[in-house]
This record gives sequence, structure tokens and C-alpha cells, in this order.
Amino acid sequence: SQDERFAFIAEWYDPSASLFRRYELLYYPKDSSIEMYDVKNRRTFLRRTKYESLHIEDLYVGSKVTVFSRHLTIVDYGNLYTARKLGSRKERTLALIKPGGMRKIGELLDIIINSGLTITKAKMMLLSRKEAADFYADHRAKPYYHELLQFIMSGPILAMELLGDDAVSKWRTIVGPANPTATESDTLDSISESFGHCGLRDAAHSPDSVASAAKELELFFPSTGGRGPVSSAKFTNCTCCVIKPHAVNEGLTGKIVKAILKEGFEISALQMFNLERPNVEEFYEIYKGVVPEYMEMVSELCSGPCIVMEIRQFDPSKVFRDFCGPSDPALARHLRPGTLRAVFGKDKIQNAVHCTDLPEDGLLEVRLAGQTCSR
Repeated sequence: SQDERFAFIAEWYDPSASLFRRYELLYYPKDSSIEMYDVKNRRTFLRRTKYESLHIEDLYVGSKVTVFSRHLTIVDYGNLYTARKLGSRKERTLALIKPGGMRKIGELLDIIINSGLTITKAKMMLLSRKEAADFYADHRAKPYYHELLQFIMSGPILAMELLGDDAVSKWRTIVGPANPTATESDTLDSISESFGHCGLRDAAHSPDSVASAAKELELFFPSTGGRGPVSSAKFTNCTCCVIKPHAVNEGLTGKIVKAILKEGFEISALQMFNLERPNVEEFYEIYKGVVPEYMEMVSELCSGPCIVMEIRQFDPSKVFRDFCGPSDPALARHLRPGTLRAVFGKDKIQNAVHCTDLPEDGLLEVRLAGQTCSR
């Protein structure tokens, strides 16, 4: 119909009351407007309002969306029509970038983003022998089992949860077979072929079924509240970089990561987070009363998912803060046209990345970001 609408059940954690509040969220694709109803109190919470920063692609069970700085988690579809229309083919799968593909994570992230799949979770990890053994449990009787364990434990890996229509088969096609044959012409553009890593030392992993995907996701992103494998953060010779929500939503993550690596910096840790406003205010506390755009900066950083990275540098002549450029992208394009903010930033608020301003604060910000984001 002309006024088609989709209904969802959303939850918001109210920190002041220490409880979850549940809402019915209605979305009207015709004009990108929304309504919200308080389920418990049975009353209107938000009258129909145009909200162009929310898109139908953002709305699915398990997604986290932001409505006027309030972070909501979609926990269910609100009616059968919405479930049938939007939920029938949505799947989650695990995307694993192995040690052999980590030098090309920018390109691999671009491939995922351009495929139409949505990255809903991401974390660079180091696997223990037990975790590696759990992951490769089905290969325990194979002669190459110990080589598999040794390779997956040889360095950091990047684990991601991907969501999309037929995500399992779509990601599996993108990765391609571990040992493509000459007759498999449809694998020529696959990751296995394009990145030259086949066999046991392939660049990426894809589950072979929906059941396998669910099982493997549980190993890396436990639903029971556990943290899964440890972060690859090193906490030495480091500084902090945050890819801001607007850049993540615009599909710039891969390009920014690629630019950082090309400049010679090391990304030693990476994780995707959705930040609550109180945590962002704490993280940005040094700017309060100093930077006029402080409140707008806070609103931007908690407006959606962001990517927090630990950056390491070994060449004294290369300073990551300088590579990010002036905080105003317009000024950056004039003075430092090759910097991250000059290339990817839009204005002082949506300037693509946050970076540590003072060298001595690098380790502090990396630790603070980890503590703030994990709450």
C-alpha cells in the first residue's frame, strides 16, 4: 500500500532505572518516518516523525539502531507481515580472516561491504590452543590437523558476524573453495583465487551451513555473556583510532583501514562497538568545555556502530596524529590533502576518525576505549 509500515519490538536499557524498556517501533518506508509506543505503559512514546538516518536495511532482529541518541536493540518482529516480508531469508554467518589474509584486511573488508552483507560484529583475536582445537574439532582425525592449529594460532585473526539475505551461501561463494580446480571457472574472482592463499593457509574461512555458522559464531561471539577469545591488543608503542559511525555507515571502513596500512602503520587490534552516551561523554571528557563542538561530537560517536583500533608505529618520522590531519576536513583538504580526514571527512563533527591528540595519551586512550566499550 501507499502507507506500508513495518513493525518491530525494540528494547532500550535505561541506565538510571537499571532496567530494559520495551517499545513497538513502526517504520514507514514511503517517507522514512517512525513511530514508537511504550509497550508496558500502552501509550505513545514518539509520534510519527521523519527520521532519514534510519533505513529499512538497518531493521532486523538482533540489530542495534539509534533513534535520537537512544540505542535500541531489535528483539523481534512486531507482526507476521513484517516477519514474512523482511525476515524470511535473513541469515547470520561467520567471516574469519586468517593470519594469511591479515595484511589485506582493508581489501577484504571492502569486498564484504560491497557484497551487500552487513558487518554486525568484528574483533581481532588471538586463539589459544584449546580455542583453535574447538574450532577445528571436525578435522581432528585429519593428517593435517596440527598444521591447521599451528597456522590459525600463528598471529591475529579477524572474526566478524555478517548478516544478510542468504548470508551463509553468499559469503561461502565470495570466499571460494580452499583448493579450486581449473574447471571451477566461477571461482576466479573468489578470495581464495584473488589473494593467492589456497589449501591449509587460505586467507579466509566460511561456514558450510546455517547450523555450522551458528555453532562457529558461538565460539567467537558467545551469546552467554562470555567474551570469547582474547583481543590481540598489545598495549605498547600504541595510539588510538576510532572510525566514526558516519564513516562505518557510509561503507568507508575498508578504505580507511587500507589507507592506514599502506602508510606503514600496524593495526594491532580492532573491534566494533555500539557506544552509550554516558560512555562517550567519559571518553571525550578532555574536550568538554574546551571544544565548542563537544556535544555534537558526543552525539555522533554514539549514533551507530564504530570501529576502535589500536595503532602501532615504529618509524619516528611517521606520526599517526599527523596522518589523520586537522580536525576540520575543509582545512585538511587545503593544508594536508592526503590525510584521512581530508579524504574521508565531511565536517568537524563527521570527520571520519578520532585519534589520540597527545602522544603520551596513546596507551591511556587505548585502555580507556577498551574499558568504556566493554561496559
